[in-house]
Amino acid sequence: METQKENFRVQQWVVLVAVILFGLKIAAYFLTRSVSILTDALESTVNVISGFIGLYSLYVASKPRDMDHPYGHGKAEFISAAVEGTLIMIAGLIIIYESINNFIHPHQLKQLDTGMILVAIAGVVNYIMGYIAIRRGRKNNSLALMASGRHLQSDTYSTIGILIGVALIWFTGIQLIDNIVAMIFAFIIIFTGYRILRESLAGIMDEADEELLGKMVDTLNKERRIHWIDLHNLRVIKYGSILHVDCHLTVPWYLNVREAHVEVEALSKRIREEFGDTIELFVHSDGCLEFSCPICAKADCTVRKHPFEKRIEWTIENILSDEKHKLPGTSDALNKST
Repeated sequence: METQKENFRVQQWVVLVAVILFGLKIAAYFLTRSVSILTDALESTVNVISGFIGLYSLYVASKPRDMDHPYGHGKAEFISAAVEGTLIMIAGLIIIYESINNFIHPHQLKQLDTGMILVAIAGVVNYIMGYIAIRRGRKNNSLALMASGRHLQSDTYSTIGILIGVALIWFTGIQLIDNIVAMIFAFIIIFTGYRILRESLAGIMDEADEELLGKMVDTLNKERRIHWIDLHNLRVIKYGSILHVDCHLTVPWYLNVREAHVEVEALSKRIREEFGDTIELFVHSDGCLEFSCPICAKADCTVRKHPFEKRIEWTIENILSDEKHKLPGTSDALNKST
């Protein structure tokens, strides 16, 4: 619960900064009448709208689970990110329209030096706020915060390009550069929106996060205990900042309930040490079968039926399988033990 509250506080600052910077960029646009600077201002409009949407989604996500939402309200963050991505893409399309319109009906630019100073200040503040949001979002597994942070930083990169373009206009007097720069960054903005939208839809559809799974597999391989014969049927589902993890752990069949629980707790502890406390972990313990002997490295096993041959390294592919691991070519007699 503290994690969700922390995410909410950071997003409050994101919204406040977005409102202030939007006002700054609008002032720069009216001073200069530059379509490039309007590009920056329109993206800030999206910052403000999506910031409030993100704030509401984090408020909803921080609510405790209830009868209707037994896994909590974390999915609201994915919906927020999807809306934000869509708004960013719409802003890009509006910028393209304004650029084309300015090609047809050009107008005189003015006070570019003052406009550049205002936009530069906004860019620096945007980048710092984006860095804070991304860092906190990664720490707390918050897609809403990471989406806001990436949007703010993409806004900064756009600002840098736009400042370069406006500076070229100022030095050369070629006003056509204004429309060209705006068009280029409109397409960059649209691509940024697509990435955010794609990631949010992946979360809504519970798409497997290969980067997260790969990190989890590497961690468990390094910390593998002798009683952890096999790990399979791993599932990781994101609910906003909360990760819901299910898996089956194969341990020696003769361990009593307490001993098996010790192994499950050891597995849970290692995962939480690596990925934080915002994890719901459900581990089902399985007893080993005869075909497990060739992959079990426990040297002092008194009930072993077959000699140890080699340990199977856990990979994303085999750890997601819903079957217990066995060596290729295991005899039919051993297979019948399943």
